[in-house]
Amino acid sequence: MDLRKYTEHTTFRLIAGSIAILFIVGLSLIAWIYGWGAAVMGLLCLLGMLIPMLLIFFFLNGMEWLAKWLNKDN
Repeated sequence: MDLRKYTEHTTFRLIAGSIAILFIVGLSLIAWIYGWGAAVMGLLCLLGMLIPMLLIFFFLNGMEWLAKWLNKDN
């Protein structure tokens, strides 16, 4: 068993699950308590929060890929 791959998959699943719970449960509670208009605004706010996080994620993964590509001779 490759522990690095296991850790990578587990971390991905935890992050994806927490984001899914945030969107599903959070927006459902907002819609239930305040109405659909507020839920749409909450969705826009969550998407606005997600964009910088994804940009950072892709930037760091790009740097990791570049470092591995430059050191592929070693």
